[in-house]
Amino acid sequence: MKDDQLRRNTPSPAQESPGQVPGRRTSRLFFIDHLRAALAILVVLHHVALVYGASAPFYYVNPPFNDLVAFRVLLVFVLVNQSWFMGAFFLLAGYFTPGSHDRKGQAAFLKDRLIRLGIPLAFFFFALQPISLIGLYLGPARQIAEPLTWQSYSQMYEYLLGLGPTWFLALLLIFSFGYAGWRGLTRNQRSSSETGFSMPSYLGIGIFVLVLAGVSYLVRIRIPIGKEVGDFPTLAYLPQYLSFFVLGIIASRRNWLQSLPSSLGAAGFMLALAAAVFLFPLAFSGRLLSLELTEGLTNAMGNGHWQSAVYALWDSSFAAGMCLFLITLFRRFLNRENRLGRFLARQSFAVYIIHIPVIVFLTYAMRGIDLPNLLKFALASVFIVPLCFVIAYILRRIPGVSSVL
Repeated sequence: MKDDQLRRNTPSPAQESPGQVPGRRTSRLFFIDHLRAALAILVVLHHVALVYGASAPFYYVNPPFNDLVAFRVLLVFVLVNQSWFMGAFFLLAGYFTPGSHDRKGQAAFLKDRLIRLGIPLAFFFFALQPISLIGLYLGPARQIAEPLTWQSYSQMYEYLLGLGPTWFLALLLIFSFGYAGWRGLTRNQRSSSETGFSMPSYLGIGIFVLVLAGVSYLVRIRIPIGKEVGDFPTLAYLPQYLSFFVLGIIASRRNWLQSLPSSLGAAGFMLALAAAVFLFPLAFSGRLLSLELTEGLTNAMGNGHWQSAVYALWDSSFAAGMCLFLITLFRRFLNRENRLGRFLARQSFAVYIIHIPVIVFLTYAMRGIDLPNLLKFALASVFIVPLCFVIAYILRRIPGVSSVL
């Protein structure tokens, strides 16, 4: 997600480490800039949906949730997002990890990761998370019953600390240290796991999806979707996050993002569509082609139910298909620089860090607007998304901040 992760600056031949693929690009991958910005916007919309009826814990909620259509639409929206978009972030992060390690060396690479991931994480943990949780005092269904005063808030402060959405940074930091450790153990030699793969085949993609689905199903027996472990809310998706990060590393060495054929993107779209039409409804409701709310949805979250196996196959298929499709789509139509795209890309990481308190306080300010929940979600999104980017821009104008955000 970081700007430096989106550069393909190549060391000179004398600086190349063993196994470096010759002839690397030096141009910026503008389509990845745009894809990253789109993912950041989707994260903001995802969390706005939680305010207005997606039935998941959040910093501030705006009931009543008595509109079944709005509830179902927003719930489906959130579940579909969750199935793939954080995996896509880890894929992109993995893609730019080897190049960063090669250019900087291990010590500088780890120092850079600690600064660029650790400082925003600490800022959110100690400042933005407690501020965002003021929403627990403000909601119509008050989750903290006592009145909000400076004394009560200060007494609660230590209990309000947490990772929030920066769990992504914490997990990425762990993955980055793991990669650096692996490079150290292998004495910086790249094995066939990085360099020995040709272009992914349909068979290879199919095997990857099935293995990922099987491992995800097994993990969710112990960690169902929705169960928080520590400060990590979605460890049920850990197999996807780790495998996509590793795939990003492999893709970097094989130049996949720039060379994937459009036919693979089309196949990815068909895979995602088939999963959405057939597998998701079956896991969601326990019946084909039905999105009625039944006990099947609870069973789909894990604990060894057959619906959980279907759900794992659905989200593994959808995630792989969407990534293939969007990479080729953005590369074909959005692989050029423009002012808006450059602005959005530069602020997108900061938006990811600061968007939660913006959502909390703006949706609280809109609490008196009498609209159906779907319309209110749309109206709030129209204001919140641009505001997040404007605040991110202003924040990054502070001296020194842009070097971190």
